[in-house]
Amino acid sequence: MDRAEIVHQNFQSRLSSGELPAGRAPTDALSKTEAVTLYRAQCLSRALDRSSRAMQKAGQGFYTIGSSGHEGMAAVAHALRPDDIAFLHYRDAAFQIARAGQVPGQNITWDMLLSFACSSEDPISGGRHKVLGSKALMIPPQTSTIASHLPKAMGVAYGIGLARRRPPEHRMLPSDGIAMASFGDASANHSTAQGAINAAGWASVQSVPLPLLWVCEDNGIGISTQTPKGWIAASMRHRPGMKYFQADGLDMYDTARVAAEAAAYARHHRKPAFLHLTMVRLYGHAGADLPTTYLPVTQVEAEEANDPLLHSVRLLEAAGALSRADALAIYDETCARVDHVAQEAVQRPRLQTASDVMASIIPPKRSCAPTNGPSPDARAKAFGSDLKQMAAPQPMSRLINWALTDLMLDHGEITLMGEDVGRKGGVYGVTKGLHQRFGTDRLIDTLLDEQSILGLAIGLAHNGFLPMPEIQFLAYLHNAEDQLRGEAATLSFFSKGQFTNPMVLRIAGLGYQKGFGGHFHNDNSLAVLRDIPGLIIACPSSGPDAARMLRECVRLAREEQRVVVFVEPIALYPMRDLYEAGDGGWMGTYPDPGQRIGLDDVGVHGDGTDLAIVTYGNGHYLSRQAQTKLAQQGINARVIDMRWVAPVPEAALIDAIQGCRAVLVVDECRRTGGQAEGLVTLFTEQTDLPVSRLAAEDSFIATGPAYAATMPSCNSIVSAAKEALK
Repeated sequence: MDRAEIVHQNFQSRLSSGELPAGRAPTDALSKTEAVTLYRAQCLSRALDRSSRAMQKAGQGFYTIGSSGHEGMAAVAHALRPDDIAFLHYRDAAFQIARAGQVPGQNITWDMLLSFACSSEDPISGGRHKVLGSKALMIPPQTSTIASHLPKAMGVAYGIGLARRRPPEHRMLPSDGIAMASFGDASANHSTAQGAINAAGWASVQSVPLPLLWVCEDNGIGISTQTPKGWIAASMRHRPGMKYFQADGLDMYDTARVAAEAAAYARHHRKPAFLHLTMVRLYGHAGADLPTTYLPVTQVEAEEANDPLLHSVRLLEAAGALSRADALAIYDETCARVDHVAQEAVQRPRLQTASDVMASIIPPKRSCAPTNGPSPDARAKAFGSDLKQMAAPQPMSRLINWALTDLMLDHGEITLMGEDVGRKGGVYGVTKGLHQRFGTDRLIDTLLDEQSILGLAIGLAHNGFLPMPEIQFLAYLHNAEDQLRGEAATLSFFSKGQFTNPMVLRIAGLGYQKGFGGHFHNDNSLAVLRDIPGLIIACPSSGPDAARMLRECVRLAREEQRVVVFVEPIALYPMRDLYEAGDGGWMGTYPDPGQRIGLDDVGVHGDGTDLAIVTYGNGHYLSRQAQTKLAQQGINARVIDMRWVAPVPEAALIDAIQGCRAVLVVDECRRTGGQAEGLVTLFTEQTDLPVSRLAAEDSFIATGPAYAATMPSCNSIVSAAKEALK
């Protein structure tokens, strides 16, 4: 028989017979009314699990992970305020139900059943996933919380403290609020969880305000792999910078008492608290998973006999709050009501078309207070002697630094964070002087953990800041890329744009550094970024373009709530000359602070009609050199700098190649997964021109004299251009 049906029948029969599990007496943590209210939330969570499984069997519901056994989370919700932002474990339906009871006007049964049915009327995801989440309840949606939400919870807690000192225009969270993130005992072992918990402790021991509550729901198993007994307590009890609390998650009174203590500690001491709740998992992991295929039947039955709803009835009866008969009546009535409502929910409309599904990838624009740009006095104070140098040509690194300065003067919510970005000014000096200009609140030197850097940024954005995190080298992003793919870029998609986390992520990347660091410091692949729906990728090749594009990136994040990646070609940071030593041909003057380059604006250099060379980044620099050599051989080419890697400015590129006899795509990234693949397809599908490509080899990059051997060069571009014109 289905284990869910066994648990259901056991509950009914044991309440009728009085065969309830043993346990401690109820404390005074809950009044009678509060305890009955939490029991009703637990019953509703259980009824929704049963209904969800029935819907799935009938082909009217879809993939589901149940909350049965974790109903004690209702007491955690009771211990928090409804404006305390909560990033929930996928077994926390009882938490969301209990919180809905704290906020007037909620129809939580209907809302959650719409989500289970994947109805387009689901108020949180619009039918895109069965998720827990609600804007009204301050619960951002999560899809499969294998610890990926912990870094941003840490970031939100930091942002609550930061907003007390420097409130942003669009602050969402109260100054005395806390951030909460819940997760399972198996997820606690994930590197993402370990990194986030470590980062929180690292900040806390330095007296950084971090009002944060971790809640570990320890049911002793992760899918089919059991957690060693005592593991969570042993590994978490003595973490520096964090206070450990433990409660019996099967006992709503004990959970409510200890959760209140943990929340009060986080709120008043503004330090992380770790709440360890022991629980059971009923039914198996998810869907049709059958626990008796990998656990002894005796163990499964022992956990079913420890059903938290049975414990709740025992405690309510002992407290004189509710008789067994009344408790059973509430349970039966709740199950019947949910089944009835479910029959209506499965009839509601669902998403049908690709455009319906994709409608929330791009978030809605928000109203921002207009700015007049930084004042002359503010600029004079910030720039100092640099003002006199702005009329003279400068390399890219300095122009980016000046652009960051102007942007931070203009937008007080901008905050930079990353390894070495503060006092040192970055590995290449791009953020040099910003720490002195804007202070530690806006230039945050982080620990060496890319997941925590991006989590900090996502969390700050949840509270109205505009984060500009830096990943020191492109290859280091791979340690944390899911924070972009699975968290930042999906938030608008799974919340219908109700929650957003805009940012401008700066990454020093690409190849051509002479003799430095091999593949970790010369990584020529953007494929992992291009694969993320809705992500904007900018790649400037000159200093003036970098300044103008960076301003547009900030506008896109600030006004259009976009997640933007700004890839800065390391080899071009110090570049001064174009054709020969001392010509200064690759430097430019600092553009007026009001100038920007839009997403559909490509760079066109020359008006040759023999060949269009389409490229970006270092490829633009090399193609300009090749353009001159080709002209000396009677071949007139124009060089087109695409500037924006994603979304590809297709119409502008098609327009830019008009009048040319052929197209050559020069791509410094690898042949497999590089930009050239899509560009060749674009030109082949939309023009009749012959199209060819020159891309880097499918290889990592070497250190030493062969540092550029696998990538396009000026000479190889010349050769490819001649071949293209045959």
